[in-house]
Amino acid sequence: MNSPEIKEFIRQHSHLFWYTPEDQKEVISNEFLVETILNYGDMNDVRNLIKIIGTERLSEIFSDLQGRKKLNYYPEIYNFFSILMQRYAHSNI
Repeated sequence: MNSPEIKEFIRQHSHLFWYTPEDQKEVISNEFLVETILNYGDMNDVRNLIKIIGTERLSEIFSDLQGRKKLNYYPEIYNFFSILMQRYAHSNI
């Protein structure tokens, strides 16, 4: 279950989840949330997400990607955030 902060963040960025039914948006997984924000959000969205879930949690979600889940990211997005996570996973972005 998502925290109130995550639910509010999802509501504020509802347009990025246009293909998700309205009644399902607030219960999406953190993995899907991160994927959507990294792929379609801007850097302010990424910074706000980091403030809510933390750098360590974002790094965990991103580094646990395996197989086809990696392919859900645009190649340039995956490359950029792979480098960023390797460099800053243990500090604030």
